[in-house]
Amino acid sequence: MDIKLTRLNKYLSEVGYCSRREADRLIDAGRVTINGIVPEMGTKVTENDDVEVDGKPITDRKSDFVYLAFNKPVGIVCTTDTRVEKDNIIDFLKYPKRIFPIGRLDKPSEGLIFLTDDGDIVNKILRASNNHEKEYIVTVDKPISQTFIKRMAGGIYLEDLDKTTKKCAVKKVDSHTFKIILTQGLNRQIRRMCEYLTYEVTSLRRTRIMNVKLDVPVGEYREFTAGELKTLYFLLEDSDKNFKQNIETEKIKTISRRK
Repeated sequence: MDIKLTRLNKYLSEVGYCSRREADRLIDAGRVTINGIVPEMGTKVTENDDVEVDGKPITDRKSDFVYLAFNKPVGIVCTTDTRVEKDNIIDFLKYPKRIFPIGRLDKPSEGLIFLTDDGDIVNKILRASNNHEKEYIVTVDKPISQTFIKRMAGGIYLEDLDKTTKKCAVKKVDSHTFKIILTQGLNRQIRRMCEYLTYEVTSLRRTRIMNVKLDVPVGEYREFTAGELKTLYFLLEDSDKNFKQNIETEKIKTISRRK
């Protein structure tokens, strides 16, 4: 009988310990062992191996995953490393199971963020090519002009990141407030875009991620509804297909350029 081998980072993701990205950091820091030995990056494990993180065994695979929609307050940091940051999201929630945030919402911002113990869904949502919508309400320090709205929507080159933002939907709400829907997740993207146009963000709140809307008070959370979860998986399945198609297209383009 063939023994199934799984990459260590994927294993930690599948058992619900953390995302693959976080697993890579743990492995690189030497905090993970297999049968008492610190492994190299890319090592594979079987279900018979003893995997530990910080000396604590990682065993049972989880069947009932947790999916939370949390309204993050300003001042809370989206990190699972409680040793580094005291005002972190994990200590704030004090959830009885080990969970981790999907993506980030910077410290001065508030609003919707997902938390889960399902590592696979983390990877699918974070995959940049999936183009998942995230909606924000943003207030700035001076009156908003039509030129500002047009330039925000059309894409802005961010020199320090050497990237141009994707075109997006932007709508004026009142003199100092606008709504923006992004399909991109660059670091401090909205704040950087506003700074480029000489505006300063005074408040930023995320109100929607994909099909899930923010509907709980600041500092509180709720579980996903069955309908939200079903729709979310449908959207992820569809985007995963598109991702694979894009990879094949890029391969064909690369081969064509080489000829």
